[in-house]
Amino acid sequence: MKGPVQVVQGVQAAARPDTGAPQRSWWQGLHQQLMPDYNRKATLYWWAMVLAGAAIVLHCAAHIATLQPIAWLQIALGTGMAMLAGLLPVRIPRSTNSFTAGEVFIFLVLLLYGAEAAALASALEALVGSWRTSKRWTSRIASPAMATIAMFMTGSLLQWGLDAAHRHGLTSDLVTLFGTILFALAYFMVNTLMVTLVPRLKRNEPLHLGLFFESFGWLAVAYAGNASVAAFLFLNVRQSGVVVVIAAAPIIAILLTTGHFFFRREEAAESVKKANEAKLEQAARHVLELQVSEKRFHSAFTHASIGMALVAFDGTILQSNQSLTALLGLPDAGADALSLRSFVAADSLATLDAELDRVREAHRETRSVELLCRHRDGSDVWVSINASYFIEPVSGEPCFILQMQDVSARRRAESELHRIAFHDGLTGLPNRLRFHEHLTQAIAQARAGERAHQFGVLFLDMDRFKLINDSMGHTAGDVFLNTVSQRIAAAVRPVDVVARLGGDEFAILARDDSAESGLTQLADRLLQVLREPMQIDGVEISTSASIGITMSSIGYVSPEEVLRDADIAMYKAKAGGKARYEVFDISLHAEIANRMKLEGDLRHALLDGALTIQYQPLFDLRQGHVVGFEALARWVHPTLGPISPASFIPVAEESGSVVQLTDFVLQRACAQLRRWQQQDPAFAELTMHVNVAANDLAKTNFVQRVLHAIVGAGLRAEHLTIELTENILMERLEAAMDMLNQVHDLGVRLSVDDFGTGYSSLAHLSTLPIDSLKIDRSFVVNLTAGSKESSVIRAIVLLGHSLGKKVVAEGIETVEQLDLLRELGCDVAQGYLLSRPLLEDAVAAFLGKQGRIAVTIAPANVIDFPRRTAA
Repeated sequence: MKGPVQVVQGVQAAARPDTGAPQRSWWQGLHQQLMPDYNRKATLYWWAMVLAGAAIVLHCAAHIATLQPIAWLQIALGTGMAMLAGLLPVRIPRSTNSFTAGEVFIFLVLLLYGAEAAALASALEALVGSWRTSKRWTSRIASPAMATIAMFMTGSLLQWGLDAAHRHGLTSDLVTLFGTILFALAYFMVNTLMVTLVPRLKRNEPLHLGLFFESFGWLAVAYAGNASVAAFLFLNVRQSGVVVVIAAAPIIAILLTTGHFFFRREEAAESVKKANEAKLEQAARHVLELQVSEKRFHSAFTHASIGMALVAFDGTILQSNQSLTALLGLPDAGADALSLRSFVAADSLATLDAELDRVREAHRETRSVELLCRHRDGSDVWVSINASYFIEPVSGEPCFILQMQDVSARRRAESELHRIAFHDGLTGLPNRLRFHEHLTQAIAQARAGERAHQFGVLFLDMDRFKLINDSMGHTAGDVFLNTVSQRIAAAVRPVDVVARLGGDEFAILARDDSAESGLTQLADRLLQVLREPMQIDGVEISTSASIGITMSSIGYVSPEEVLRDADIAMYKAKAGGKARYEVFDISLHAEIANRMKLEGDLRHALLDGALTIQYQPLFDLRQGHVVGFEALARWVHPTLGPISPASFIPVAEESGSVVQLTDFVLQRACAQLRRWQQQDPAFAELTMHVNVAANDLAKTNFVQRVLHAIVGAGLRAEHLTIELTENILMERLEAAMDMLNQVHDLGVRLSVDDFGTGYSSLAHLSTLPIDSLKIDRSFVVNLTAGSKESSVIRAIVLLGHSLGKKVVAEGIETVEQLDLLRELGCDVAQGYLLSRPLLEDAVAAFLGKQGRIAVTIAPANVIDFPRRTAA
């Protein structure tokens, strides 16, 4: 019979694994690999059963070894028959359980040779059963161990009871029979409880006896029956010998075989019966589903939120719902008996006919197509139509079933999105994407050889827009761009396309016009209209634009090439002084190529340390001594020779190398200044001026870079002065203010370079953390007594001093300029008259002059600049 161990295998397999925290010991790791679903209690219980079972097996084997060989043979025979019976279970119909006759022979061995022999037989029979029903090694080990324990305990109890009965004179066969049955029930209870405890412990669940008896009660009856058979065989063996067992074995086998085939036939008959019942149930369900489906269809058709209609192949509407009536604005009578084509716009009729023909021919659902229909009030209604082949339930005639959904709102939204996607949101002009489409079409027509379709492109970039945007605010900047766009649009022909490419960049596609004269006339007209002042927030603003022009005669194949060359020409115009235009020619490509090569050479020069620094001294005009130096980067190209900073610094800014250049100058100049300061106590207060570019202020790590340079050199922060040009400062004012304050808080000095050429206001100068103003050299070069330059410099000096800032003059080349600047009150000066920029070694010699630095003006006039001595 199939034992309780086999019955609960499915329960064991369904047990949830314990998900406790993983342990690091090797034992816990091994346990996790071999027994992943066993918690601590289940593990301890399993090992207790296995060890106890192993001990009992050893005890039983030692006991049997003391018996006669004939007893060994009979025990082996009974055990073998039990194991064989365990391999041939009989499945009970209408249940998931099965039984074997193995327990008959185990109980017989118990009655003949005692609990030790029966325990070994039970262990082997359980081993066979567990290997047949389970693949888990834990079950294959634990099941025989538990069967051994249960049999040894209950078998020993049976022996003790029978012996006690005999001692009291109760030796009847009936006592043996009932004693064996009671033993079998006890064995069943003990064995089943031990096996059932494993999954309960793994899930930490209590054992419910009611559920236990409900699940395994039928097994108790089978055990009692097997015990009865074993008792009868025992009584016969006691009277007639072991030959009874040999004779009974075939009978038991025949009974098992008969039962097997009987149950199989019953199972087959049950399967046929169930199949027939299932077919009848399915047929009834199908009929019911058809009825429900028909009701559901009519309900869905009538109450659908989208328009639906049954349409004959000739286009007549057979039936429509209320949603379709509302969609087309029809009277309550609906659209029945009307033609579907009468509601569809003429432009969409061909699409409708093509889709309906496809559905009629292929007997399948059409694609979703969108058609323009007419509302009863004459307005347009966009609908999405799905048509399917359909058999009318009443007449059985084929027709179409149409679903019509209003998509007018989506169509309007798509139209608006299309407008947004291809037009600038601020000015309403076509955007870059739309301009590309127009330009692609113009290129295709021009390449087709049609002379009438040649074109030109003008690329406009507004001068000083960033200054307007930063100083007056973004709202004023938007008003400015709108005004500019209106002026540009008014200055071109209706066939031309004006687009805003982004920011303050505009482009014009001059269609059917490739003559340079016509394009330059248009550029002159644009410069004129843009030059006219405009009023924004009560402020009169004058502006201008730099314009680049290119023409289709160059032979373009892509919009990118056209805009690239127009952009190149625009930058040439901006570099030439702004407020002008340039026409692109092929030679500009060579300039760009040379510039690109120069960018690469500059990057390599920075990496290889090929740049040098020269230092131009700064003098105190009141006391005449040297107060510091300005660090100036110099580059000697290996093939081109010396390259002016005015050439390679813009290249560094545009190529992104200016950060490396600034760091190079900052770190080298600070370190050099510190070495000079340490040469002589008289030089301890010398300062170093370093220029920074606009891109430096755009970097968030600028403060850290400055700090790294002064800390690395061991320099006091107040000995470093950062110079920024007035235009850069004003263009980056909002973004740079916080960063400038941080630099100034370190103690670093800040100076405005080229002052007087930009657009800074008194409000900005009073709030900026600026320590000095450096007058632009253009005022110093033309400085003479009584000149307007003299008035400008006097005003700058008064302004600077009133704000508590020093005033520095650069570019001094004559003694007259020097005298005038000193009279006007300038604090510090530099220029070729005083000293040219010097290399490091020359500075060392310059500082090492004894007593004074003299500049000879005339035999009777020598201006002395005595060397400052240590305090």
